[in-house]
Amino acid sequence: MRVMKLKVALFAVLLAAPSLLAQNQTVRIHAATVLDGAGKTLRNATIVVQGSKITSIETGTPARGSSATYELGQLTVLPGMIDVHAHVGWHFDKDGRYAARPGSPAQEILYSAENAYVTLLAGFTTVQSPGQPNDVELRDAIARGVFPGPRILTSIRQINERSGTPDEIRQKVRQLKTDGADVIKIFASASIRDGGTQTMTDEQLNAVCGESNAQGMRTMVHAHSPESIKASVNAGCLQIEHGVFATDEVLKLMADKGVYFDPNVGVVLQNYLKNRDKYNGIGNYNDEGFAFMEKGLGLNKTMIQKAVATPKLMMVLGTDAVAGAHGHNADEIVERVRQGGQKPMDAIISATSMAAKSLRLSGTIGTLAAGYEADIVGLDGDPLTDITAVTRVAFVMRGGKVYKR
Repeated sequence: MRVMKLKVALFAVLLAAPSLLAQNQTVRIHAATVLDGAGKTLRNATIVVQGSKITSIETGTPARGSSATYELGQLTVLPGMIDVHAHVGWHFDKDGRYAARPGSPAQEILYSAENAYVTLLAGFTTVQSPGQPNDVELRDAIARGVFPGPRILTSIRQINERSGTPDEIRQKVRQLKTDGADVIKIFASASIRDGGTQTMTDEQLNAVCGESNAQGMRTMVHAHSPESIKASVNAGCLQIEHGVFATDEVLKLMADKGVYFDPNVGVVLQNYLKNRDKYNGIGNYNDEGFAFMEKGLGLNKTMIQKAVATPKLMMVLGTDAVAGAHGHNADEIVERVRQGGQKPMDAIISATSMAAKSLRLSGTIGTLAAGYEADIVGLDGDPLTDITAVTRVAFVMRGGKVYKR
């Protein structure tokens, strides 16, 4: 029944898709306040869009005869937000339980498409999914315009301590590139539910990150313990995920080496605990694992405060969104401000231009400026004075097409 509802909902969306305003006509979007994603605030601004691109941004009273296609009034406009770590395929099954084992290919792609659509409507126009094989089909379908959803980048598969010898790992990196992966996802440590200790050897990490760099591939590393973070950074890995047990030493090391840090403090653990009954009893989702997650809330608060206080540390916005969390991605931004004391503008930059830079898309997305993709979001409220405004998305445009208004 749930799958049938998904099919009906997606069919309705696809029927509506051709009528979405975009194509080649000039579109003008006016708002009282525009945050460009790079730290600037523009007042009384009009964003001019042609096709999928922004052609100019005008400030001041619009010229006579140049009325806005979309008058957003007091909404705060910013670039489409970016989540650099969201598991777009994770979902609950028809019984409301975490679907640890995949269903049929049709069911899996429909659940993924549902999650993608919900994420788009929450104002996230790009996500990085680390990752599963059918991400490729969903990524390509969205890129063709068949499915409405955020731009997707995927690791397809992951590399961990069981991936083989250093030489075998290097070959797997090359194969992932051939298969169309956008990023290499690495597990350098155990889950927080299992204590977060380092699992891959230094030699394995040197192999995977060294080969990835040689192939021009980005890397993102699941690492909780200081030892696993340090080993990953020293191996040449480019982005660290989670870092629950990160110390001042390894935070400074990341800053000094120019490694991106994606702490996940506002969505993933909260979602697991909120949906405990839907996960409990599956794998390491047990009483001991949930006890670790309860403890992790406090550890995360301490860690994010240290991270925010670390000079020049490049923090990007990722949620580790899993089943139950899709569409709540902006809660991560809120909690970085609330728990970590991050300045609202810095938190917004982490979800826009800084995230785009980490994806090597800084000339394409994450900033509102001429030549960039027309990924544009309107918020009900001013996030610089009330950060919860990022959760109140009233307008969404991706690539020049309007999906919510």
